[in-house]
Amino acid sequence: MKFPPSGGLRLPALLAGAALMVAPLGPAQAQLAAGSNAPVDITADELEVINARCQAIWRGSAEALQDGSRLRADVLTIRYAAARPARTGAESTCGALQGLDAQGSVYYVTPNQRVRANAAVYDAASDTITMTGDVVAAQGQNVLRGERLVIQVATGQARMETSARGAGTPGRVRGVFYPNQTQGQPAPKP
Repeated sequence: MKFPPSGGLRLPALLAGAALMVAPLGPAQAQLAAGSNAPVDITADELEVINARCQAIWRGSAEALQDGSRLRADVLTIRYAAARPARTGAESTCGALQGLDAQGSVYYVTPNQRVRANAAVYDAASDTITMTGDVVAAQGQNVLRGERLVIQVATGQARMETSARGAGTPGRVRGVFYPNQTQGQPAPKP
């Protein structure tokens, strides 16, 4: 399954949007839904900001929304690079987004795609998303399952992996695809 860079899976944009709430990021990084200027709305039972580690931790049914895109997880941890103080004695500040970790019951939903996993990590340096643990990706009625999904954000290329090997072995990567289906649309009813 390929996730197209335009209008497709936009988890990194979503993650950057979550980071907007606790650090000074530019507006382009606050985008969850492709081409949207709508605000990013993040809710959780609690938010803990740890300035010494440049982290913001949203705990308890954390959810980030923008237009029709949504990221849900039990815990969202946003990591920033530590920036050095400009002068001696000044406080250290946190810089650019390094990544985000989503743990527990991770769901990412757009109007056209749905992905579920136990955990997800966005790494800004490599511009990759890695989703692990009973991963299910769906687009319309097409469904792909595996243990680990790695997405190269810039190209939209994705690779689903599993440790199971050999014909007849349970737990191998599995996909069910409906060939007469238009991308993102349900298959026609008989």
